[in-house]
Amino acid sequence: MKKILLTAFLTAFLSISLTTITHAQEAGDGVGIGFMVGEPTGLSLKSWTDNNNAFDVGLAWSLGRYDAVTIHADYLWHNFELFNDIESGSMPLYYGIGGRLILADDDAVIGARVPVGLNYLFEDAPVGLFLEVAPIFNLAPETDFDVDGALGVRFYL
Repeated sequence: MKKILLTAFLTAFLSISLTTITHAQEAGDGVGIGFMVGEPTGLSLKSWTDNNNAFDVGLAWSLGRYDAVTIHADYLWHNFELFNDIESGSMPLYYGIGGRLILADDDAVIGARVPVGLNYLFEDAPVGLFLEVAPIFNLAPETDFDVDGALGVRFYL
């Protein structure tokens, strides 16, 4: 069962990623692909839907509590006005809502995420740095609270 879930979610992740990349190239909004270090540690993809909104997808490994593959997807809103006195580049505060799936040895863990973070976007380079904290309400197999946090970099296409 675990292998079937992993295969299904990896297929969905790749499909969303490829669709997102194609859409972003057509729209000219940009897609960032990179990595994140923290809990979890792994790959990160961000696709802007317009000037203030984006989708974020992560495929990573939980090094802490679960020691398992994690997949998350979020819809994000960005506030560029909060730190608008940055001399070069921009640094929006972002917040969003999404979901997380952990494919642990025992059972899959499914939860709702509420990420909050800062994203520094360089003015003259297609690079973005981010710092994020995401409180999580786990829904199954039991309800409890958790927190993810990561520091990362993305390279924009």
